[in-house]
Amino acid sequence: MSSPSIDAPYAELDPAVVLGALQDAGFACDGRLLQLNSYENRVYQALLEDGRVVVAKFYRPGRWSDAQIAEEHRFAAELADAELPVVPPLPLLLQGPALSLSPQAATLGHYRSDGGQVFRFAVSERRAGRAPELEQAEVLAWTGRLLARLHRIGARDRFSHRRTLDVATFGHQPRQRLIDLGFVDPEIDRGWIQASAAALDAVEHAFTKHGSPRLIRLHGDCHAGNVLWREDSGPHFVDLDDACMGPAIQDLWMMLPGERSAVEAALYHLLDGYRDFADFDDRELLLIEPLRTLRMIHHSAWLAERWRDPAFPIAFPWFASPSYWNQQTTDLREQVERLKS
Repeated sequence: MSSPSIDAPYAELDPAVVLGALQDAGFACDGRLLQLNSYENRVYQALLEDGRVVVAKFYRPGRWSDAQIAEEHRFAAELADAELPVVPPLPLLLQGPALSLSPQAATLGHYRSDGGQVFRFAVSERRAGRAPELEQAEVLAWTGRLLARLHRIGARDRFSHRRTLDVATFGHQPRQRLIDLGFVDPEIDRGWIQASAAALDAVEHAFTKHGSPRLIRLHGDCHAGNVLWREDSGPHFVDLDDACMGPAIQDLWMMLPGERSAVEAALYHLLDGYRDFADFDDRELLLIEPLRTLRMIHHSAWLAERWRDPAFPIAFPWFASPSYWNQQTTDLREQVERLKS
Protein backbone atom coordinates (compact mmCIF):
# COMPACT_ATOMS: atom_id res chain seq x y z
CA MET A 1 0.00 0.00 0.00
CA SER A 2 1.18 3.52 -0.72
CA SER A 3 0.35 6.95 0.56
CA PRO A 4 -0.97 9.69 -1.72
CA SER A 5 1.64 11.96 -3.30
CA ILE A 6 2.25 15.25 -1.53
CA ASP A 7 2.27 16.94 -4.96
CA ALA A 8 -1.15 15.52 -5.85
CA PRO A 9 -2.55 14.14 -2.61
CA TYR A 10 -6.04 13.53 -3.94
CA ALA A 11 -5.22 12.34 -7.47
CA GLU A 12 -6.95 8.98 -6.93
CA LEU A 13 -9.82 10.31 -4.82
CA ASP A 14 -12.53 10.11 -7.45
CA PRO A 15 -16.27 9.56 -6.83
CA ALA A 16 -15.84 5.79 -7.08
CA VAL A 17 -13.31 5.82 -4.23
CA VAL A 18 -15.51 8.05 -2.08
CA LEU A 19 -18.56 5.86 -2.64
CA GLY A 20 -16.52 2.71 -2.08
CA ALA A 21 -15.17 3.97 1.22
CA LEU A 22 -18.65 4.90 2.42
CA GLN A 23 -20.12 1.58 1.29
CA ASP A 24 -17.40 -0.42 3.07
CA ALA A 25 -17.95 1.66 6.22
CA GLY A 26 -21.64 0.75 6.36
CA PHE A 27 -23.19 3.74 4.57
CA ALA A 28 -25.21 2.58 1.57
CA CYS A 29 -25.21 5.55 -0.81
CA ASP A 30 -27.67 6.14 -3.63
CA GLY A 31 -24.84 7.44 -5.82
CA ARG A 32 -25.36 11.17 -5.34
CA LEU A 33 -22.34 13.12 -4.11
CA LEU A 34 -21.74 16.84 -3.65
CA GLN A 35 -18.22 18.10 -3.03
CA LEU A 36 -18.23 20.80 -0.36
CA ASN A 37 -15.88 23.76 -0.13
CA SER A 38 -12.64 22.78 1.59
CA TYR A 39 -9.03 23.32 0.58
CA GLU A 40 -7.30 21.52 3.43
CA ASN A 41 -9.26 18.28 3.23
CA ARG A 42 -11.74 16.86 0.74
CA VAL A 43 -15.30 16.91 2.03
CA TYR A 44 -18.33 15.33 0.38
CA GLN A 45 -22.03 15.31 1.11
CA ALA A 46 -23.53 11.91 0.32
CA LEU A 47 -27.18 10.87 0.11
CA LEU A 48 -27.93 7.42 1.53
CA GLU A 49 -30.47 4.91 0.30
CA ASP A 50 -32.45 5.26 3.55
CA GLY A 51 -32.92 9.00 2.98
CA ARG A 52 -30.25 10.22 5.39
CA VAL A 53 -27.51 12.61 4.37
CA VAL A 54 -23.96 12.30 5.71
CA VAL A 55 -20.74 14.23 5.29
CA ALA A 56 -17.47 12.39 4.61
CA LYS A 57 -14.15 14.10 5.33
CA PHE A 58 -11.02 12.72 3.67
CA TYR A 59 -8.02 14.02 5.59
CA ARG A 60 -5.08 15.65 3.84
CA PRO A 61 -2.25 13.09 3.81
CA GLY A 62 0.69 13.74 6.08
CA ARG A 63 -0.84 16.53 8.13
CA TRP A 64 -2.05 14.69 11.23
CA SER A 65 -1.20 11.37 12.79
CA ASP A 66 -3.90 8.87 13.71
CA ALA A 67 -3.35 9.79 17.36
CA GLN A 68 -3.96 13.49 16.62
CA ILE A 69 -7.12 12.76 14.63
CA ALA A 70 -8.36 10.43 17.37
CA GLU A 71 -8.01 13.27 19.89
CA GLU A 72 -10.06 15.51 17.60
CA HIS A 73 -12.77 12.84 17.40
CA ARG A 74 -12.83 12.24 21.16
CA PHE A 75 -13.06 15.98 21.83
CA ALA A 76 -16.01 16.29 19.44
CA ALA A 77 -17.74 13.36 21.13
CA GLU A 78 -17.10 14.85 24.57
CA LEU A 79 -18.63 18.16 23.48
CA ALA A 80 -21.65 16.44 21.93
CA ASP A 81 -22.18 14.35 25.08
CA ALA A 82 -22.36 17.64 27.00
CA GLU A 83 -25.10 18.75 24.58
CA LEU A 84 -23.01 21.35 22.80
CA PRO A 85 -24.00 21.95 19.16
CA VAL A 86 -21.20 20.05 17.43
CA VAL A 87 -21.40 17.04 15.13
CA PRO A 88 -19.10 14.17 16.19
CA PRO A 89 -17.86 11.51 13.75
CA LEU A 90 -19.92 8.34 13.50
CA PRO A 91 -18.58 4.84 14.24
CA LEU A 92 -17.56 3.00 11.08
CA LEU A 93 -18.32 -0.61 10.22
CA LEU A 94 -16.04 -3.06 8.42
CA GLN A 95 -17.93 -4.30 5.38
CA GLY A 96 -15.25 -4.53 2.71
CA PRO A 97 -11.67 -5.74 2.27
CA ALA A 98 -10.37 -2.32 1.18
CA LEU A 99 -11.24 -0.74 4.54
CA SER A 100 -9.50 -0.95 7.89
CA LEU A 101 -10.13 1.00 11.06
CA SER A 102 -7.48 2.95 12.89
CA PRO A 103 -6.47 1.26 16.15
CA GLN A 104 -6.67 4.77 17.65
CA ALA A 105 -10.37 5.35 16.86
CA ALA A 106 -13.31 3.35 15.46
CA THR A 107 -14.44 6.59 13.79
CA LEU A 108 -11.33 6.84 11.57
CA GLY A 109 -11.16 4.67 8.47
CA HIS A 110 -8.25 3.78 6.19
CA TYR A 111 -9.51 3.05 2.67
CA ARG A 112 -7.26 1.58 -0.02
CA SER A 113 -8.07 2.61 -3.59
CA ASP A 114 -7.57 0.27 -6.55
CA GLY A 115 -4.34 2.13 -7.28
CA GLY A 116 -3.00 1.29 -3.83
CA GLN A 117 -3.29 4.73 -2.24
CA VAL A 118 -4.67 4.86 1.28
CA PHE A 119 -7.03 7.63 2.32
CA ARG A 120 -8.06 8.34 5.90
CA PHE A 121 -11.63 9.49 6.36
CA ALA A 122 -14.41 10.11 8.86
CA VAL A 123 -18.18 10.35 8.46
CA SER A 124 -20.66 12.53 10.33
CA GLU A 125 -24.29 13.54 10.08
CA ARG A 126 -25.04 16.57 7.94
CA ARG A 127 -25.87 19.75 9.81
CA ALA A 128 -27.34 22.53 7.68
CA GLY A 129 -27.27 26.23 8.52
CA ARG A 130 -26.26 29.67 7.33
CA ALA A 131 -23.54 32.15 8.16
CA PRO A 132 -24.02 33.91 11.52
CA GLU A 133 -24.85 37.62 11.51
CA LEU A 134 -22.01 38.68 13.76
CA GLU A 135 -22.94 42.35 13.61
CA GLN A 136 -25.93 41.57 15.84
CA ALA A 137 -25.41 41.85 19.59
CA GLU A 138 -27.52 38.81 20.49
CA VAL A 139 -25.74 36.62 17.94
CA LEU A 140 -22.38 37.58 19.47
CA ALA A 141 -23.62 37.01 23.01
CA TRP A 142 -25.11 33.62 22.12
CA THR A 143 -21.86 32.59 20.43
CA GLY A 144 -19.92 33.76 23.48
CA ARG A 145 -22.09 31.64 25.78
CA LEU A 146 -21.47 28.53 23.70
CA LEU A 147 -17.74 29.17 23.50
CA ALA A 148 -17.64 29.48 27.28
CA ARG A 149 -19.34 26.09 27.61
CA LEU A 150 -16.92 24.62 25.08
CA HIS A 151 -13.96 26.02 27.02
CA ARG A 152 -15.24 24.70 30.34
CA ILE A 153 -15.21 21.22 28.83
CA GLY A 154 -11.89 21.91 27.11
CA ALA A 155 -10.35 22.76 30.48
CA ARG A 156 -11.22 19.35 31.93
CA ASP A 157 -8.33 17.60 30.21
CA ARG A 158 -5.38 18.20 27.90
CA PHE A 159 -4.44 17.09 24.41
CA SER A 160 -1.45 14.77 24.43
CA HIS A 161 -0.77 14.68 20.68
CA ARG A 162 -2.25 17.81 19.12
CA ARG A 163 -0.35 21.08 18.80
CA THR A 164 0.00 23.86 21.34
CA LEU A 165 -0.54 27.38 20.07
CA ASP A 166 2.74 29.08 20.95
CA VAL A 167 5.29 31.33 19.28
CA ALA A 168 7.55 28.45 18.25
CA THR A 169 4.89 26.24 16.67
CA PHE A 170 2.83 28.95 14.98
CA GLY A 171 5.54 31.56 14.41
CA HIS A 172 9.21 30.60 14.22
CA GLN A 173 8.69 27.17 12.68
CA PRO A 174 6.36 28.26 9.85
CA ARG A 175 8.59 31.28 9.16
CA GLN A 176 11.58 28.96 8.73
CA ARG A 177 9.56 26.60 6.52
CA LEU A 178 8.74 29.51 4.21
CA ILE A 179 12.44 30.25 3.84
CA ASP A 180 13.44 26.58 3.47
CA LEU A 181 10.80 25.96 0.78
CA GLY A 182 12.20 28.84 -1.28
CA PHE A 183 9.13 31.05 -1.21
CA VAL A 184 11.07 33.78 0.56
CA ASP A 185 14.38 34.74 -0.99
CA PRO A 186 16.77 36.20 1.63
CA GLU A 187 18.00 38.77 -0.89
CA ILE A 188 14.86 39.70 -2.80
CA ASP A 189 12.47 39.51 0.15
CA ARG A 190 14.78 41.00 2.76
CA GLY A 191 11.98 43.32 3.91
CA TRP A 192 9.74 40.37 4.83
CA ILE A 193 12.63 38.57 6.52
CA GLN A 194 13.29 41.59 8.73
CA ALA A 195 9.63 42.42 9.36
CA SER A 196 8.70 38.86 10.33
CA ALA A 197 11.68 38.58 12.69
CA ALA A 198 10.77 41.87 14.35
CA ALA A 199 7.12 40.82 14.58
CA LEU A 200 7.97 37.54 16.28
CA ASP A 201 10.27 39.32 18.72
CA ALA A 202 7.35 41.59 19.60
CA VAL A 203 5.02 38.60 19.95
CA GLU A 204 7.43 36.88 22.32
CA HIS A 205 7.65 40.04 24.39
CA ALA A 206 3.86 40.27 24.57
CA PHE A 207 3.54 36.66 25.76
CA THR A 208 6.31 37.21 28.32
CA LYS A 209 4.61 40.38 29.56
CA HIS A 210 1.32 38.52 29.96
CA GLY A 211 2.92 35.69 31.88
CA SER A 212 1.85 32.14 31.20
CA PRO A 213 -1.71 32.12 29.84
CA ARG A 214 -3.94 29.26 30.88
CA LEU A 215 -3.87 26.65 28.11
CA ILE A 216 -7.04 24.67 27.40
CA ARG A 217 -8.38 22.53 24.59
CA LEU A 218 -9.78 24.86 21.92
CA HIS A 219 -11.70 24.77 18.67
CA GLY A 220 -8.58 26.48 17.31
CA ASP A 221 -9.99 27.91 14.07
CA CYS A 222 -13.19 29.52 15.29
CA HIS A 223 -14.07 32.06 12.60
CA ALA A 224 -17.44 32.80 11.03
CA GLY A 225 -16.89 30.22 8.28
CA ASN A 226 -16.77 27.47 10.90
CA VAL A 227 -20.03 28.50 12.57
CA LEU A 228 -23.44 27.56 11.20
CA TRP A 229 -26.48 29.48 12.38
CA ARG A 230 -29.76 27.62 12.71
CA GLU A 231 -32.97 29.55 13.32
CA ASP A 232 -34.23 27.01 15.85
CA SER A 233 -31.07 26.56 17.89
CA GLY A 234 -28.55 29.31 17.14
CA PRO A 235 -24.85 28.76 16.39
CA HIS A 236 -23.36 25.33 15.71
CA PHE A 237 -19.61 24.75 15.61
CA VAL A 238 -18.14 22.75 12.75
CA ASP A 239 -14.67 21.54 11.73
CA LEU A 240 -12.47 20.76 14.73
CA ASP A 241 -9.60 19.98 12.34
CA ASP A 242 -7.42 22.64 13.99
CA ALA A 243 -8.27 21.83 17.61
CA CYS A 244 -5.26 22.60 19.79
CA MET A 245 -4.08 23.67 23.22
CA GLY A 246 -4.08 27.44 23.64
CA PRO A 247 -5.49 30.48 25.47
CA ALA A 248 -9.27 31.02 25.45
CA ILE A 249 -8.96 34.29 23.53
CA GLN A 250 -7.91 32.35 20.41
CA ASP A 251 -11.50 31.15 19.94
CA LEU A 252 -12.89 34.64 20.48
CA TRP A 253 -10.83 37.13 18.52
CA MET A 254 -11.52 35.68 15.06
CA MET A 255 -15.23 36.34 15.64
CA LEU A 256 -14.51 40.07 15.76
CA PRO A 257 -15.16 42.32 12.73
CA GLY A 258 -12.37 43.44 10.45
CA GLU A 259 -13.12 47.11 10.99
CA ARG A 260 -11.17 48.08 14.09
CA SER A 261 -13.69 50.77 14.96
CA ALA A 262 -16.33 48.08 15.52
CA VAL A 263 -14.12 45.66 17.47
CA GLU A 264 -14.71 47.14 20.92
CA ALA A 265 -18.50 46.88 20.71
CA ALA A 266 -18.40 43.34 19.28
CA LEU A 267 -15.94 42.21 21.94
CA TYR A 268 -18.20 43.62 24.66
CA HIS A 269 -21.18 41.53 23.49
CA LEU A 270 -19.09 38.41 22.91
CA LEU A 271 -17.57 38.55 26.39
CA ASP A 272 -20.88 39.52 27.98
CA GLY A 273 -22.27 36.20 26.81
CA TYR A 274 -19.07 34.32 27.60
CA ARG A 275 -19.08 35.44 31.25
CA ASP A 276 -22.55 33.95 31.74
CA PHE A 277 -20.90 30.53 31.81
CA ALA A 278 -17.17 30.99 32.44
CA ASP A 279 -14.64 33.39 33.87
CA PHE A 280 -12.43 35.26 31.45
CA ASP A 281 -8.96 36.57 32.21
CA ASP A 282 -8.95 40.13 30.83
CA ARG A 283 -5.17 39.97 30.46
CA GLU A 284 -5.72 37.68 27.48
CA LEU A 285 -7.07 40.66 25.53
CA LEU A 286 -3.43 41.73 25.23
CA LEU A 287 -2.83 38.57 23.18
CA ILE A 288 -5.21 39.42 20.34
CA GLU A 289 -2.64 41.24 18.21
CA PRO A 290 0.14 38.71 18.98
CA LEU A 291 -2.20 35.88 17.94
CA ARG A 292 -3.20 37.78 14.80
CA THR A 293 0.49 38.14 13.93
CA LEU A 294 1.12 34.42 14.39
CA ARG A 295 -1.86 33.61 12.18
CA MET A 296 -0.52 35.81 9.38
CA ILE A 297 2.82 34.00 9.28
CA HIS A 298 1.27 30.58 9.80
CA HIS A 299 -1.22 31.17 6.96
CA SER A 300 1.57 32.03 4.52
CA ALA A 301 3.38 28.82 5.44
CA TRP A 302 0.13 26.86 5.09
CA LEU A 303 -0.20 28.09 1.50
CA ALA A 304 3.45 27.40 0.71
CA GLU A 305 3.36 23.84 1.99
CA ARG A 306 0.36 23.06 -0.23
CA TRP A 307 1.44 24.98 -3.32
CA ARG A 308 2.18 21.82 -5.31
CA ASP A 309 -1.39 20.65 -4.77
CA PRO A 310 -3.01 21.68 -8.09
CA ALA A 311 -6.01 23.18 -6.28
CA PHE A 312 -3.94 25.86 -4.56
CA PRO A 313 -2.42 27.85 -7.48
CA ILE A 314 -5.92 28.01 -8.96
CA ALA A 315 -7.53 29.20 -5.73
CA PHE A 316 -4.73 31.52 -4.56
CA PRO A 317 -2.98 32.79 -7.73
CA TRP A 318 -1.70 35.91 -5.97
CA PHE A 319 0.33 33.96 -3.41
CA ALA A 320 3.54 33.61 -5.45
CA SER A 321 3.51 37.23 -6.68
CA PRO A 322 5.91 39.93 -5.39
CA SER A 323 2.92 42.08 -4.46
CA TYR A 324 1.79 39.47 -1.93
CA TRP A 325 5.11 39.57 -0.08
CA ASN A 326 5.25 43.35 -0.27
CA GLN A 327 1.81 43.55 1.31
CA GLN A 328 2.74 40.98 3.96
CA THR A 329 5.84 43.03 4.79
CA THR A 330 3.73 46.16 5.23
CA ASP A 331 1.15 44.31 7.33
CA LEU A 332 3.79 42.79 9.61
CA ARG A 333 5.44 46.17 10.14
CA GLU A 334 2.04 47.57 11.12
CA GLN A 335 1.63 44.68 13.54
CA VAL A 336 4.96 45.55 15.16
CA GLU A 337 3.72 49.09 15.76
CA ARG A 338 0.46 47.81 17.26
CA LEU A 339 2.33 45.42 19.50
CA LYS A 340 4.48 48.27 20.79
CA SER A 341 1.45 50.41 21.74
